[in-house]
Amino acid sequence: MAAPIALVGMPGGGKSTVGRQLARRLDWSFVDADAVVEERLGESIRAFFEREGEEAFRLLEERVIDELTRDPQPRVIATGGGACLRDANRGALHERCTVVYLRSTPEELFRRLRHDTQRPLLQVGDPLSRLRDLFAVRDPLYRECAHFIVETGRPSVSTLVNMVLMQLELAGVVPAHLAHSPVEPPRR
Repeated sequence: MAAPIALVGMPGGGKSTVGRQLARRLDWSFVDADAVVEERLGESIRAFFEREGEEAFRLLEERVIDELTRDPQPRVIATGGGACLRDANRGALHERCTVVYLRSTPEELFRRLRHDTQRPLLQVGDPLSRLRDLFAVRDPLYRECAHFIVETGRPSVSTLVNMVLMQLELAGVVPAHLAHSPVEPPRR
């Protein structure tokens, strides 16, 4: 049985979007760690984060990552952007999953996220500067955790999924035929 595939990277880097498509291509289940956290909280991460602070959020996130990575089902896991901040999460992800870092530059992320009001860490006066600061801290942690790095740039979601699948195929993580099938059937 294949290990779960976990996607890590900065907020807005495409982990959930790519993860859903990747899971569909592999015919695996998909789980978004942030959605699991919100389900447990019974409220948005933003509301909890504002009321309880980052440390309380990271503690719950660590429990969720531990549970998700212990479940041996073939699945794709999209992690939160800060999941790799904790040693325990990096260890659990790297040891129990095949980890793909979807690497986006701060400038690409800013272009995608400039109107986003739901990400608590970006609700600041200069979000681009904040993204650059976050990237400087997190990029080495994502690299430490990852087995593969895929530069996101500006390709379509289907192209990104193909890039991830080709890396996984070359490493023998997934069968070759999955890396070459289309994301969606052609329209007639």
